[in-house]
Amino acid sequence: MAERHLATIQKIAKLEKHENADTLEIARVLGWQCVVKKGEFKENQLIVFFEVDSLLPELPELEFMRDKKFRVRTIKLRGQFSQGLIMPLSILDGKKFPDDTRENPIYEWREGQEVTGLLGVKKYEPYIPPNLAGEIKGNFPGFLQKSDQTRAQILRPLLEKYKGLKCSISEKIDGSSVTFYIRDGEFGVCSRNLELKETKENSIWKWARKYDVENKLRQLNKNVAIQGEIVGPGINKNTLALTYLDIYFYDAFDIATYKYYDLNDFKVLVENKLKLKTVPIISYDFQLIDNIDELVKLSIGPSVINPKGIREGIVVRPLIEIYDTTVMEENNGRISFKVLNPEYLIKFEE
Repeated sequence: MAERHLATIQKIAKLEKHENADTLEIARVLGWQCVVKKGEFKENQLIVFFEVDSLLPELPELEFMRDKKFRVRTIKLRGQFSQGLIMPLSILDGKKFPDDTRENPIYEWREGQEVTGLLGVKKYEPYIPPNLAGEIKGNFPGFLQKSDQTRAQILRPLLEKYKGLKCSISEKIDGSSVTFYIRDGEFGVCSRNLELKETKENSIWKWARKYDVENKLRQLNKNVAIQGEIVGPGINKNTLALTYLDIYFYDAFDIATYKYYDLNDFKVLVENKLKLKTVPIISYDFQLIDNIDELVKLSIGPSVINPKGIREGIVVRPLIEIYDTTVMEENNGRISFKVLNPEYLIKFEE
């Protein structure tokens, strides 16, 4: 899986008036909107853009981020969401790529160029409680794919190419990713990044034993994995206010073909054959649009699982799986992406 490009050279596509503040304006970068000081930037200007969840280096130019622990988050400024951080190219002055042997190199920055490593930017990773971390058996298996979803805001070429494609919209749940697999007779349990040994204390293994996941997968007589989100007390603030641990599955993966199941086949497998829960499907008949603002509006709303809470966002995927590496770097080009609910991020991000 390609590493996420957290810091890149981008162009300010548009500057818009901030309706509630004379000294601020809204800058559009890729599919994101960022609130900036009025007059600080110009349209078509090249800048350094830091995505949400970037952990920034402690540079003098970024000292104003210290009280935020140098983490870029979704915020709301005078009634407008701001997602990301824009800095002038001067923040790159004096920086040198590791493989550049010149003493004082001069770079010609270009739109889309990645500078994550150059600036020492890291990705924020949420705390994993001990009951989920468990004892490590090994790295996440290479015969599986991790379930990370790309944010819609950086996928404009995809949205333009596949506009009108019939898709589903499912609720995105903020828990901790889990994977169960059966391969050549071996049953495995994985967290987001690791395979876990069976222990009495690990919550994922407890859940697997409770719902007899191993035997259910064995009865399929094929090499397959199912992936879901474990939620409940002690996990990511339990934002759905559940009283017990549960897992909602969002994908099934055919290990032999290295492909994901189409939506209908996935539902049949998980719900009918395995008798397990899937994430709520909000729509089975969504025609893909290339309007980021409208997609963000669709992400806002109550959770289907607990209507008293708000959902983390949505995941959009074709009804029939499509792979296209020309518009999607992640997961072998699989067309599937997330749109996070900015209201949720404001409420629950620390």
